[in-house]
Amino acid sequence: MADDDIIERIGLNITIIRERRGLTQEKLAELAGLHRAYIGQIERAEKNIGLKNLEKIANGLNVSVRTLLDNQY
Repeated sequence: MADDDIIERIGLNITIIRERRGLTQEKLAELAGLHRAYIGQIERAEKNIGLKNLEKIANGLNVSVRTLLDNQY
């Protein structure tokens, strides 16, 4: 699996889960303690996300880190 593939998959999973929960990027950023622009960059696969921030986003979405890594979405 190429590095870009996993970055894109994570970004897409975050977007899908966030939208299913009716959250804006701004609200997710608030819940995760991150900047809204950073959430957007992650969703568009423009930034490589670190594990600590991945965990913060997972917590903000109330899902496991594994869920964000899955191919199911």
